[in-house]
Amino acid sequence: MGNMKKIVLASTSPRRKEILKNLGLKFETISPKYDENIENKIFSYEKIEEIAKNKCASVINYVDNNSIVISADTVVIYKNEVMGKPKDYQEAFKMLSKLNGETHKVVTAVCVTDCANKNQIIKSETSEVTFNRINEEKIDAYISQYKPYDKAGSYGIQELPQEFIKEIKGEFDNIVGLPSKILIKMLQEISFIV
Repeated sequence: MGNMKKIVLASTSPRRKEILKNLGLKFETISPKYDENIENKIFSYEKIEEIAKNKCASVINYVDNNSIVISADTVVIYKNEVMGKPKDYQEAFKMLSKLNGETHKVVTAVCVTDCANKNQIIKSETSEVTFNRINEEKIDAYISQYKPYDKAGSYGIQELPQEFIKEIKGEFDNIVGLPSKILIKMLQEISFIV
C-alpha cells in the first residue's frame, strides 16, 4: 500500500505480531487499556466486535493522527458458550476435556480505524476446529508443557500437538488470533475510503 500511514497494533500478543510480520507490514504495538471479560456468557458477534472496538478506543488517544489502529479479540465458543482464558491448571484441564473429541468455533473480531478521519471497519471471521479424542495423560502433558493460561479455550493452535486436531475449517491465522486475509482487505478498504 502506497500511503505513508503508520500501522499500530493494539495488542501485545506475540502471535498477532507474528501474523502482521508475515504479511510484511511495518507496525508498532501498543497495549490496549481495556479489560474484557465475557467468558461463560452466551456468544454474540456484537459482544466481541464491541470488545475489539473498545480495545481500539482505549489506545486511539495515544497514537498520532497519521495512524491506522488494528485491534482484535479472539474467543473460543463451545455450544454457544464463550470459553475464556483459564485461571489455573484445573480450569485448563476442564476446558480441554470439554473440547475433547468435539467441534468448537473460534471467532476473531477485527477493528481497523483510521485516526485521521475516524473511519472504522469492523469484521468478524469464524473458523471451526474439531479435536480428536485424546486421553487424559496427553491433555495433562500439553498443559504442563505449554501452560496455556493466556489463551482462550486453553490452547494455542500453533503449538498444539498434531494428534489433537482432527479437522480445521476456515482460516488458520484466524484461530491464531488475527485473520490475515480479511485484515488485508480491511486495510485496503480503509485506505481507499475518502
